[in-house]
Formats: sequence, C-alpha cells, structure tokens
Amino acid sequence: MDPMAPAYGSATLLIIAAVAVAVLLTLIIALRMHAFVALILVSFLTAIAAGVPLVDVGPVAIAAFGSTLGTVALLVGLGAMIGRLLEITGGAQVLADTLINRFGEKRAPLALGVAALLFGLPIFFDAGLVVFLPIIFSVATRFGGSVLLYALPAAGGFAAMHAIVPPHPGPVTAATEIGASIGLTTLIGVPVAVVAWYVGVYLFTLGYAGKVMVPIDDSVLTGRSDGSEEERQAQPPAFWHVLGILLLPLVLIGANTVLSTLRTSGDIPAEGTFVDAVIFIGQTPVALLITLLVATYTLGTRGRSLARVESILNDALGPICAIILITGAGGMFGGVLRYSGIGTALSDSLADLGLPLIVSAFVIATILRVAQGSATVALTTTAGLISAAVVTEGPSSVQLVALVMAIAAGATVLSHVNDSGFWLVSRFFGMDVKTTLRTWTVMETTLGLSIFVLACGLWVVG
Repeated sequence: MDPMAPAYGSATLLIIAAVAVAVLLTLIIALRMHAFVALILVSFLTAIAAGVPLVDVGPVAIAAFGSTLGTVALLVGLGAMIGRLLEITGGAQVLADTLINRFGEKRAPLALGVAALLFGLPIFFDAGLVVFLPIIFSVATRFGGSVLLYALPAAGGFAAMHAIVPPHPGPVTAATEIGASIGLTTLIGVPVAVVAWYVGVYLFTLGYAGKVMVPIDDSVLTGRSDGSEEERQAQPPAFWHVLGILLLPLVLIGANTVLSTLRTSGDIPAEGTFVDAVIFIGQTPVALLITLLVATYTLGTRGRSLARVESILNDALGPICAIILITGAGGMFGGVLRYSGIGTALSDSLADLGLPLIVSAFVIATILRVAQGSATVALTTTAGLISAAVVTEGPSSVQLVALVMAIAAGATVLSHVNDSGFWLVSRFFGMDVKTTLRTWTVMETTLGLSIFVLACGLWVVG
C-alpha cells in the first residue's frame, strides 16, 4: 500500500494528525466509546480529511486492517494456545518458581527482564510477549501488587531488542540503507539495548510505573472459570520439559534469522533445499505452530484426553478476539496516516533544518513514529531520508552504528494510539487508554531517550 501524493502542505497534515489523535482519545476516554469502533471511525474521518479520494477510503483502511491482522492474528492466536497449555498444566508456575528461586522475590522483575532480553534476540516483540504472558502472570499472581511491576520489564526487554539489534528488520534495513556494518551494529547494539533497558525500563518501572496499580487479570489466558484449577495442581511438568517448549520457537526463529542474514549478505548460496526448509520452519507462525503441536502432545495430553485438550485450546481463543480486532484497528489508523502522506510530508520538511546529522536522525524518526505509529516504518524511512547526508558527511563505522541507534531511538519513543503495539500491551494487561499512556507510552519514551543518549556518546567517541 504505497502512500499517495500529499493533498495538503505539511502544516495542514500535521494539524489533521493532531486533531485525529485528540478526537480518538476523546471518544475512548471521555465518551467511553469502544476502542475498536473509535479507531475505525477516526480512521475513516482522517482519511477523508487528509484528502484521500472517497472511493479509496474504504479499500485503504481495509487493506491496512488486513495487513496488521495478517501479522498479529496468527501470532496471538497460536501464542495464546501455547500460553493456555502452559498455564493450565502448571508449566508457567514451574518456570516462575524456578526463576524466583534463582533470583529471589525482590529481583523477580529483573529476572523477567533479563529473560526477555535473551529471548528477544531472535524473536519479534509481539511473538515474544505472547509466549511470555503465562510466566508474567504466574510471577505476578505469586507476589501480588500491580501486574506492571512484572509485565513492563519483560515487554520493555523485547521492545529494546526489537528496536536496535539485528536480525530484527528495522535495524537491519536502517543499517543497510546508510551503509553501516550489520555485524558491528549487532555487537554494539546488544550492550546498548541492555544498558538502555536497565535505565529506561527497569529503573523507570521500579521508580514509577510498577507503582501504578493495575490488578492482575489473566483472563486473556484463562478465560472464564472452568474448574481447571484442579488440573493445574496435578502432575506439574518438569522444568526442563517446559523450558524446552519455550525455547523451541526461539531456536527455530533464531535459525531462520541467522540463515536469512547470511543468505542476504552472500555468505551462503542463494539456493538450497535444506536452508530453504530451515528458513520455512523458522518463520514465526510456522515455528509457533510446531511448538503448539509439541506442547499439545507432550504436555497437554498428560492425564487428559484429546477431547479435553481440544476444549482447552478452544477456550484460549475466546478472550483474545477483542485484542486481535483492536490491534487490527490500530494498524488501520496507522496505515491511513501513512497512506495520506502525513509522515512523508513531515519528514521531508524536517530534513532541511540544518541540525547535526545524529540529531536530525532522531528528530525525523520521532516525528515519523508519532505521525504514523509503526516503529519499523519510521526506522526504514528515516534511514532512506538521511542516506544522502550520510554519504556527504562520511562518518566512521562506529558513527554509522550510532546513527542506526539514534534512528531506532526516535522510532521507539511516544508509542500511542496509532501504534498496534500500544493496543496489544493495553489489552494483554487489562489497562485502559489513560493508564497505558502514562505507563507504556512514558516507558517507551524513556527507553528511546536512553538509547539516544548512548548513541550520542558513540557518535562523539567514534
């Protein structure tokens, strides 16, 4: 879905985008309109206001909705089934108990965050978060308090790795566009992600967000009470069994990303049946499907009939339908903003401000992120916009990596209502829009700013 030529100037488009967000927040927060309905309504109105031809408004909005669902629905659906099996068989509790025994109660949020950072290297944000849900809820249920104390360090760990560390698509594309080394970006990106996570996510959660009381609501996994508590108490699986199920998709996806990166760089042949097969089974939906099958027949059937397992899996899908639809509608809103040319017009006008290159990279990516929601689009578009200036200025190899980090920082901050990830986090952890804005949005901003400060340091010493 290519953007159309902007119908108005940058100032007008900026006003349209700001009014659209304000109207959306008013409908949801003040008028209590359902988020799914409000997002669809504002998407249509924004497209019309931005000059999208009336005959194109419906197809553009539906295409953006379908594109988001194509990414999210499979991952969330399969992940919820896996999570339900881990939850009902006691597997999540086994993992949670093991983490707590190793790290201690006071460091439970740290343990979840470190685990998310490790698992977040090969796996995308949304898939990783879905797989981690039963562990987060098990730890939160054991110790009580706000679910955010345990959820945000894990979600922030996945977000940090997804934003700045190859082989995730955003940093890979940005590095390729400006000529930065993928290997050096990875080597520098990992410690930058860890430090930025510790400062921008973990300390922020301990100091503020974790104190915002959000009750623990694991209905996204458990659905309605079905008398399964007795099942959960009987015959808990072995720790290594559960860990193997959790690691299986990570290994498959990791193999996919490594081989895909090597093939793209020309280090392995472009054709080969074995490599093709590994890449296929390592695609996230396929990897999650394989994991679900393994979990079903090695974990779910322990002491249960196949009919009972089928019922458990069926029950897992009901609570996530609203999450999937609202996330798709959030993708619709972001897609309309992209198609209308709002992000492109704003970034073009900013490109000539005369700011230092690394500051320009951060500012342009931030505006694109705020305007259209997608972090990956902000990363890739900003890299393309500054590529000519990069050639002119001729930064060192380390400074090129710093530019990738600065772009990623701008593409991370200010996640809000046009970001499908915003709605995913909001609905998974039972937060209303206002609470999500004051916790998740602020946390994403502190994470992005932490990345930018580290990028500036790299730029100076590079």
